[in-house]
Amino acid sequence: MTGGVTSSLGKGIISASIAKLLQARGFSVTNQKLDPYINIDPGTLNPYEHGECFVTEDGAETDLDLGHYERFSNVPTSQANNITTGRIYLSVIEKERRGDFLGETVQVIPHITDEIKYRVKLLGNDGRFDFVITEIGGTVGDIESLPYIEAVRQMKWELGHNCIVVHLTLVPYLAAAGELKSKPTQHSVKNMLEQGVQPDIIVCRTEKPLTDSLREKVALFCNIVPTSVIESIDAQTIYEVPILMQQEKLDVEILRKMNVESIQEPDLKSWEEFLFKLKHPLCEVNIGLVGKYVELKDAYKSIMESFVHAGTANQCKVNLKMIHSEDITPENAVEKLKDLNGILVAPGFGERGIEGKITAIRHAREKQIPFLGICLGMQCAVVEFGRNVLGFEGAHSKEMNPRTKFPVIDIMEAQKKVSGKGGTMRLGSYPCTLRDGSTIFNVYKQKDIAERHRHRYEFNNKYIQEYEQAGMLPVGINNQDNLVEIIELKDHPWFVGVQFHPEFRSTVANPHPLFVNFIGAAILHGGAPCGK
Repeated sequence: MTGGVTSSLGKGIISASIAKLLQARGFSVTNQKLDPYINIDPGTLNPYEHGECFVTEDGAETDLDLGHYERFSNVPTSQANNITTGRIYLSVIEKERRGDFLGETVQVIPHITDEIKYRVKLLGNDGRFDFVITEIGGTVGDIESLPYIEAVRQMKWELGHNCIVVHLTLVPYLAAAGELKSKPTQHSVKNMLEQGVQPDIIVCRTEKPLTDSLREKVALFCNIVPTSVIESIDAQTIYEVPILMQQEKLDVEILRKMNVESIQEPDLKSWEEFLFKLKHPLCEVNIGLVGKYVELKDAYKSIMESFVHAGTANQCKVNLKMIHSEDITPENAVEKLKDLNGILVAPGFGERGIEGKITAIRHAREKQIPFLGICLGMQCAVVEFGRNVLGFEGAHSKEMNPRTKFPVIDIMEAQKKVSGKGGTMRLGSYPCTLRDGSTIFNVYKQKDIAERHRHRYEFNNKYIQEYEQAGMLPVGINNQDNLVEIIELKDHPWFVGVQFHPEFRSTVANPHPLFVNFIGAAILHGGAPCGK
């Protein structure tokens, strides 16, 4: 999957939709993202640069598109599903240093392109998947994308009909002329042809329906048949896209191009039921998402999509109110947080906006509003309780205040000697044992769970007895390392803080139970019939 004309056309959503359609036909499918930037992974990029950093089961810090892949296909991704230029070059340089190339001059062709092809084929070589859908980030024509396009050219030559290229491009509507224009698409494909790659299927992102004459024009000038010109019109929700692509017969065209017989007719009944519930809610709730990146729509992408899944499971419309934590003070908290049926305090790193998060948590605790704290949000709940219930004046996390007298959140022992940043946190899936009879046990309905992590600091066990006696209960424990993973309040309708990231495991097929129960609690806290 390649893209042209402009970024943000939705390559990730189209890739995920292709996976869903092939999966619905009985094939096993995985998605892969190749990112042209030189970072090893997005773990050290701030959200303003790259949006959310998605974490896989095996601890890879990856592009947010992997979240889309998992949410659509319900298939976990791994380290092999996201490759960057930095990782490609690092691998080649390490081989050169070991002498693997036997003194050859190391060049982009063949060494870099061979490494790219190796990484693309790696997922398909173990026999688990019938199809590997590889999305190349950026747009055709970018200097940093050239090695990837060259690798695609070579793969098409080597694999024949076992490799096809789907190209996503823009067909803009010019209001002044009152018509769609195909010229940007033609130029995008021409650019690919100059690099030796003929797209097999062209998906046209558009805000108006494509006419037959425009399809034929694109087909004529781009060397494909009209049935290979696919309309991708703006949708009300990303979850409509697989249905729209099915109507356009994108999956049929892919199978025809690859000479593959369909195992079965696509079964999208459960997906259609999800869409019906999404579009026909019975009630609505107002949830405040408190964070310091609320102006960025991609910074909390997995959390926002988890609310879509959980709201649909409750047949409830979730109205998300994005509240900047830097704007919350003790003086304006009541006004800023009014009319909310639930409050979520988001994860993050660093001191900016931390006091606003703590103030929001105090409001949720004292006003008995359902609360969910994720990662730093859980740590802020521990700090707030220490300050305002236990009387630990100046209690804080050592991340924010290394000299605090009450370091209720402290760095892990294993992290104290680490000086680098990339890939040095507790990353990936870790086990957790839940306390019988707790709110969280009733959420999961099982004693042993595993969730994905991305953090360095932990609840300081030195204070665990004082917290429990005062009513903040450590109800989820990682017994391997004796770490507190989950806290909840004893005398509160629904107050939960988790050290992990439940949003990374929520999918359309399996909405995460924490979000489902949180929305259920919010409904009980004043949810209203839709339209009221």
